[in-house]
Amino acid sequence: MELSDLFNILHNAVEAQSNGKKITQKEMASLLGVSMRTYQDWRLGNAKPQAAKAVMQMLGRLEDDDIIRVVRKINRMEEAS
Repeated sequence: MELSDLFNILHNAVEAQSNGKKITQKEMASLLGVSMRTYQDWRLGNAKPQAAKAVMQMLGRLEDDDIIRVVRKINRMEEAS
């Protein structure tokens, strides 16, 4: 699986979480704090951010419940900042 596949899967999952409401690449880039071009490059596989690959590999080693705990902790940290 390519890193671009993971970005596409995650993009689709975020859209599904929003009751199927389409989220543009520009909107997603803004949410992530990157330019639209950077986000497009990630989705197309033209750029492969090393940190993202490492994060995905680490998450892939966790059980489902642990992933949920990690994501919730990250969300709480984001809300506090």
